Amino acid sequence: QVQLVESGGGLVQPGDSLRLSCAASGLTFSSYGVGWFRQAPGMEREFVGVINYTGGNTNYADFAKGRFTISKDNTKNAVDLQMNNLKPEDTAVYYCAARYGSAWYASSRNRKSWDSYDYWGQGTQVTVSS
Repeated sequence: QVQLVESGGGLVQPGDSLRLSCAASGLTFSSYGVGWFRQAPGMEREFVGVINYTGGNTNYADFAKGRFTISKDNTKNAVDLQMNNLKPEDTAVYYCAARYGSAWYASSRNRKSWDSYDYWGQGTQVTVSS
């Protein structure tokens, strides 16, 4: 049974950093691209960023560029989302999602679409507030 579990969320102040982790069981991340999404209260879920199966390529939403970094450790079977200079508008539940293979990654629509992924985590809450 495949399971993705996010961790690392919490309450931080504006300007702080936070590192989220997505751990997998039942699949090997070395064969999967992993995306991060978030959903704020009353808002639609949105794409944050994605890393390909090798970990050698990443793609980010505009709001994440320069502040967020996704990294992949295939030996630990985990994908991290490092978030720096957090802002109140980053408050949301953050989710990771995984999709098998490499061909899909070439499509921006695939990378940014929650429904295009094969597996999804349950989310971790990030709250940025002073």
